[in-house]
Amino acid sequence: MEKHITLPLTEEIAKTLKAGDTVYLTGTIYTSRDAGHKRMCESLAKGEELPFDPKDATIYYVGPTPAKPGQVIGSAGPTTSGRMDAYAPTMMSVGARGMIGKGARLPEVVEAMKKYTGVYFGAIGGAGALLAKCIKKCELIAYEDLGAEALRKLYVEDMPLFVIIDCEGNNLYETGRAEYLKK
Repeated sequence: MEKHITLPLTEEIAKTLKAGDTVYLTGTIYTSRDAGHKRMCESLAKGEELPFDPKDATIYYVGPTPAKPGQVIGSAGPTTSGRMDAYAPTMMSVGARGMIGKGARLPEVVEAMKKYTGVYFGAIGGAGALLAKCIKKCELIAYEDLGAEALRKLYVEDMPLFVIIDCEGNNLYETGRAEYLKK
């Protein structure tokens, strides 16, 4: 099913999404990769606040290239989500609900998604230039020293994604494979 979602990704919205849905996201998302996630989780362990409000937030696992003159951002394709698996349950425990990336997730992440009503969206790898066209605003908000892995706030319009794992733990990588093998 095709759905147009305006962020933030509330629990109510997350519950309507099913593995296999095509989704177009509009609204604010945040960028971070493994170095940024590590730093955020270390801050949380020290009792410090994050540089953004994680409640109902969606985090895009991306390290965008520098913007060329006249562009908002450079190429912004997804990175492998498994590198954030050690941090994703912690991020969901403080309110983050959506994750955008590519590739499989560990069972611990899927369990956290079920517990915290999280959703894992897949973006098409290799389509970074196309995905960048959906990004209308980009603001560096923390960890500038991490370069491409710095924490950024993006405003996106109709970013095309697929629900890979829904909040019930249904996984398109598993159901899609099983459906294919039936044929």
